[in-house]
Amino acid sequence: MVDIANNHESSPPTTPTERPQHTARHYSGTAVVPDPAPAATATATTTTRYLLAGLRLALGWIFLWAFLDKLFGLGRSTPAANAWLDGGSPTAGFLGKAATGPFAGIYHSMAGNAVVDTLFMTALLGIGMALILGIGMRIAAAAGALLTVLMWTAVLPPATNPFMDDHLVYAAVLILLTLLNAGNTWGLGHRWAATSLVRRNTWLT
Repeated sequence: MVDIANNHESSPPTTPTERPQHTARHYSGTAVVPDPAPAATATATTTTRYLLAGLRLALGWIFLWAFLDKLFGLGRSTPAANAWLDGGSPTAGFLGKAATGPFAGIYHSMAGNAVVDTLFMTALLGIGMALILGIGMRIAAAAGALLTVLMWTAVLPPATNPFMDDHLVYAAVLILLTLLNAGNTWGLGHRWAATSLVRRNTWLT
């Protein structure tokens, strides 16, 4: 019979017991190719976890090194004569000399204050240790973001950009690391979260 719509002869209808021969030929001997998507996704997830852990450790070391340098006067940004242990002020140089912009007067008045020095050094140590250990990430991110944003306001406008500088980038990365649980890889995040203290106070995670 001629199929007018397709302009070729149509095959007679098959009965329930009949199967077209070409179907068997199509499937016989065909190798099953595994879908590479799950493996690729797993690899990407693992790579992302390690990358985030590396970023966490790098940021933690930045904060911790700043604390150590100012505490002992290791000569990188703090001369030995200005070490906090030898009576120097960790904030006198930055707040007293480098602060510019609309808030410069406020920061100049805070420079060298003993309470400000203590709060600043405590923040550097706490944030640095929390990031390196992968514990207390929520507190570390909140404190680190606050500290870096305050440091950003002390140098307005930035020297090389109308408004953006590395302080704001650090703040964003700190928040991102916390949201993505970066403390669980190469860190003690899982063990910290399993403690009874943290289970009762989830804001400590």
